[in-house]
Amino acid sequence: RKSINLVRVMIMGLNDNIWPINNRALWSRLSLTYILHWRISESEIRCLLPPPSSMALNNFLLFSVTFQLLLLLRVSSESSWSTGDASRIPMKLLEFAKSPEVFDWMVRVRRKIHENPELGYEEFETSKLIRSELDLIGVKYRYPVAITGVIGYIGNGEPPFVALRADMDALAMQEAVEWDHKSKVRGKMHACGHDGHVAMLLGAAKILQEHRHDLQGTVVLIFQPAEEGLAGAKKMIEEGALKHVEAIFGIHLTNRIPFGKAASRAGSLLAGSGFFEAVIIGKGGHAAIPQHTIDPVVAASSIVLSLQHLVSRETDPLDSKVVTVSKVQGGNAFNVIPDSVTIGGTLRAFTGFSQLQQRLKEVITKQATVHRCNASVNLTPNGKEPLPPTVNDVDLYKQFKNMVGDLLGEESFVEASPLMGGEDFSYFAEAIPGHFSLLGMQDETNSYASAHSSLYRVNEDVLPYGAAIHASMALRYLQAKASKGSNGFHDEL
Repeated sequence: RKSINLVRVMIMGLNDNIWPINNRALWSRLSLTYILHWRISESEIRCLLPPPSSMALNNFLLFSVTFQLLLLLRVSSESSWSTGDASRIPMKLLEFAKSPEVFDWMVRVRRKIHENPELGYEEFETSKLIRSELDLIGVKYRYPVAITGVIGYIGNGEPPFVALRADMDALAMQEAVEWDHKSKVRGKMHACGHDGHVAMLLGAAKILQEHRHDLQGTVVLIFQPAEEGLAGAKKMIEEGALKHVEAIFGIHLTNRIPFGKAASRAGSLLAGSGFFEAVIIGKGGHAAIPQHTIDPVVAASSIVLSLQHLVSRETDPLDSKVVTVSKVQGGNAFNVIPDSVTIGGTLRAFTGFSQLQQRLKEVITKQATVHRCNASVNLTPNGKEPLPPTVNDVDLYKQFKNMVGDLLGEESFVEASPLMGGEDFSYFAEAIPGHFSLLGMQDETNSYASAHSSLYRVNEDVLPYGAAIHASMALRYLQAKASKGSNGFHDEL
């Protein structure tokens, strides 16, 4: 409405019918400028034109100068969110995230989630807390998605859409850290930093909501359940979490990188991963007369050793693969050969994952046969589906690296080496361009245990960094898309 009123004031007395040809051409260019920049249709402009006037040309010249000045003022007013001042935006967002109000709030949220850990697809209270905080911030959301998942939306509701993701689930572990906010649920613990991930994404939501009118598109906040082996990302995709989304970003806290540094790489960052469980069935009996038994323990021992050859003898030394047997369960008496032995473990690979799975099954079943036993192999034990490798999009990696340089300084970006860990963010990055990064929280005064340890802790001082990285990356992506979409318009001007 303000734009239309402005046009009405400036084009009083104008009528393109009485202008020379060159002025009519200039009118067409100015009309196009209004249509593109002010979102006013040509018919709206023309309907404001009064009858012909002898002062038309003078008014036209005044209109032209006034319009150009106003356009410059508008561009100047937007400079804090455009390319002219883009390098300072991340620093301002980090300052906001570090403010006592925002930082203390993120810490409270994180500790509340940590005290009440919930396993995959059981994150009902965590989800309720997230929705409550989004309500207070004023962010609209969709729920439920994939049972307990939440998807928030910030911006103008129009393309481009860019997503930020945090996982919510805990692990089936007993916490060994003694502190005021220790897990209140026996046998469950946030030992992989997901409580911190949720707090950081909520922090980003608060930042972005503060600047929602400046967003040149829509930011999608994905709070995902069941990352720990239950393919929550896959289920969210199946239920439409990535509808209209063009790119997605994720962050994981780590103790392997110094505090406040961010690590990533283009291409493969994390390996494809899966689990297996095999039951070797023989014939039990007294340990003193083994000739009357079919010993599954000996068969299982042979299988464990033979599986190591899949990496040492069948894999290119330059191609990383892992096969680890981490569980062996058999009898419970010193003098009894059991009827069966169960083994289980994990396998990891960047390439040839399905072939590795096939060879694992062949080795287990055929080695069992050599020892007169039978064997069954389950590649999805307890519903744990295999994960594809996590592969970072090259263009998103470049944007992320530049953003980290603006936010924390070029020295704070670490070129990551490929890791054999797995992440179901890979499902998102397989469906659309994605980028996954690691945020360091290790400092010189305190030692932080690795993920999946009962001694795992989160360095809460890193929470503002994660929130600012999330928000800055979303802004950087939307700005880049807007810049590409409007280059022709600015070149024409």
